[in-house]
Formats: sequence, C-alpha cells, structure tokens
Amino acid sequence: MPRILVDADACPVKEEIYKVAFRHEVPVTIVSNSPIRVPQHPLIGRVVVSDSFDAADDWIAEQAAGDAVVVTADILLADRCLKAGAKVLGSNGKPFTTSSIGNAIATRAIMADLRADGSAIGGPPPFSKADRSRFLSALDELLVKMKRAG
Repeated sequence: MPRILVDADACPVKEEIYKVAFRHEVPVTIVSNSPIRVPQHPLIGRVVVSDSFDAADDWIAEQAAGDAVVVTADILLADRCLKAGAKVLGSNGKPFTTSSIGNAIATRAIMADLRADGSAIGGPPPFSKADRSRFLSALDELLVKMKRAG
C-alpha cells in the first residue's frame, strides 16, 4: 500500500495531496518543524519535529522506502529519498528520478555559487495554476502505478 510523506513547511500543494489521498485511500504524513493545521481524518497524520536544521528532512529520509511517495521541493532531500527507494515528486508535479537528480544537484550548486558571488539572479518562477494542476495529475498517476505494481 503506498503512503505519502510530505515535507510540509513550505509545501504549496497540501490541499491537493489530501484530495488525491482521500480518493485513493492512501495515508499521508505531514512533517514540519512547527504545528500545521491538517484535516481531522484517519488517513492524515502529523509529525512535528524539532526546529533544528534538517530535522524534518532527516525524519522523512529515515521513513522513505519503496512504498513511499515523498513530496518535496528540496533537492538534497529528494536525493536521499531516491537512494532509499522512494518515489519523489516536486510540488510543481515534476518527478525527481535517479537519472535527473544529478543534474538538479549540480544546478543547485551552481546557483548557490552565483548567489555567494553576489550575482543578481532570479529565483524560481512563481507557483502557478498549471503547476498545481500538473501536481494533481502526477500524484494521481503515480499512486495508480504503485497500486497496480503492489
């Protein structure tokens, strides 16, 4: 049975996750550094970790396995979860895969170097309705595939 682990502190698609999880009857664990309001539903759980650096990431990475879908925008967490066998989906609906994660990590490092040098670079594009729609579709498709395979 698939389950969903959410890196929730900055996740813009929590409502979409609940919608898909309810439809597929898949449990969701919301992981954050501070309490976040979640629906009162037997499929939804909440874990509040300490506010220490990477505490939420560490908890999620420890729980990640082949039956898990991890929702995160954190590239380094995505890499850890992929190595643990989990499926990883960005909040924009784009999957992180073992073949794409290396490029994502390299791009992240380049951008960090540019910012450190004081280069004026823009951030990611604003989150859009298309991103939200892509996420809904991608999560639904991923859960269907996992249920068929399992």
